[in-house]
Amino acid sequence: MNEDGTGLLTIGELAGLTGVPVKTIRSWSDQDLLPPAARTPAGYRLYGPDAPARLEIVRSLRALGIGLAAIRSVLHRECTLAGTAAQWADALDAQICTLRLQSAVLRSVAARGSAAEELPYMTELARLSARERRLIITDFVEDALDGVDAPAYRRGLLAATPDLPDDPAPEQIGAWLELAALVREPELRAALRRLAEYSARTAGAVGEAPAQEQAAIGVAELMRTRGEAAVAAGIAPDSPAAEPVIAELVAAWLPTQTGTADPPAEDGPAARARLLEQLETAAEPVVERYWQLLCTVTGRPAPPRWDTAGTWTTAALRAHPGPYELDRSAFDGTDPDRVLRAYEEVTRDVAALVAAVRPEDLALPTPCAGWTVRELLDHMVWENLMATSIAEGTPRADHTADHLGDDHRTAFADSVYAARAAFTGSGMLHRTYGPYEAPGAMIVQQVVVELLAHGWDLARAIGAPTGLAPKAAEETLAAARRIYGAAPRTEGSSFAPERPAPPGAGATDRLAAFLGRDPA
Repeated sequence: MNEDGTGLLTIGELAGLTGVPVKTIRSWSDQDLLPPAARTPAGYRLYGPDAPARLEIVRSLRALGIGLAAIRSVLHRECTLAGTAAQWADALDAQICTLRLQSAVLRSVAARGSAAEELPYMTELARLSARERRLIITDFVEDALDGVDAPAYRRGLLAATPDLPDDPAPEQIGAWLELAALVREPELRAALRRLAEYSARTAGAVGEAPAQEQAAIGVAELMRTRGEAAVAAGIAPDSPAAEPVIAELVAAWLPTQTGTADPPAEDGPAARARLLEQLETAAEPVVERYWQLLCTVTGRPAPPRWDTAGTWTTAALRAHPGPYELDRSAFDGTDPDRVLRAYEEVTRDVAALVAAVRPEDLALPTPCAGWTVRELLDHMVWENLMATSIAEGTPRADHTADHLGDDHRTAFADSVYAARAAFTGSGMLHRTYGPYEAPGAMIVQQVVVELLAHGWDLARAIGAPTGLAPKAAEETLAAARRIYGAAPRTEGSSFAPERPAPPGAGATDRLAAFLGRDPA
């Protein structure tokens, strides 16, 4: 308060009271936002007792981004505060949309490593109208399918348009930018054309009826769930336990082929070959990405991923080209205690081999086709981790990840420790898994077969003796014959056709020969 007792404040006192700089108060006063109540004889401004509250209102409105002219209108009661707030909120929303657009373009440029010349095109894409976006997709589809007689397939593609919402999220804008770039790629164009040509060759004369389309969707979902369940239960696609799964899927799939050209009437080699052909034709990652982006742009739920189930199902169809009666004796005769002892003996000897691997050995080739020592070790660690996750009821799905890290010895040792603890702590060796009740002991036995076979691969790669785990090797070979003896050795199977073993070969060498290696 001014010392003269008038209750008026100098500009310095008002600044000290409110924390607003003198320069700012003077500027706002000059713009009639905070008129002085009086002046001193020397012409200095004096402010009344209501000035601090008025100054706080101005400061708050400025902090919200409202312009000085609009604030003056509110303070002079030319406009209501509510009306001004609504007007500026709309303006801020528009500004936010613009900033989101700019952010999405810049992030897309950063993620894609785009050249400077691409920036104007990407900015233009982000600003297109809904009609212009639809036209891009329509032109792309019509061009890709030009001359292909697949009307139902074409209708399905054209029905899916990239309609961004009025206020798209950054990820939706980013998805649209990626989608617009993807439709320019020859790879996507060629993939869609292949699918359309297959549809034209196999569809009936009048195309699929709605009920049949719904049945096909149901079968696709069944295949996805059964395939993922088989992976989760540790059922190898070329093991006997896979046959009932394939038989169930083929039985569900057969009715969807009614009305197609030369439909199969029953489960058999012809039916399984056609289903395999359909799955392999549909396995187009670039097309899957196309649909994922469309769903992101429009805000619809993304379609379930098919990679895990699709890989398993196609491998199982190759391994089981015709139906056969499941011999459940493959499930029998697996003694949990003996399996655990075999696991301990095999992992002990394999761990010694792993410890002998030098960093420079990691790039060496192995008898396992296409795998280096590092890739082989990574797979062996994965086998332990996957079995552990099955035992714990949380099956892993990160098969393609790097499980080895920078220390292959520790990675393998840790995976063995975790697996053994899970086998004994979860009761896995005495439980069953999956819809066909595969014994947990047999799943562990499969891991033993894998580790001993790949241990042989590793020994060969680094020039070490191959006579691993001599006590457990005979039992493991017998288990491999029981589990995999009836499985066809076809493309996509876990193992190649059996090779002859030299006279006097040890059990581990004979196991390698049984699984398609050359022990000579």
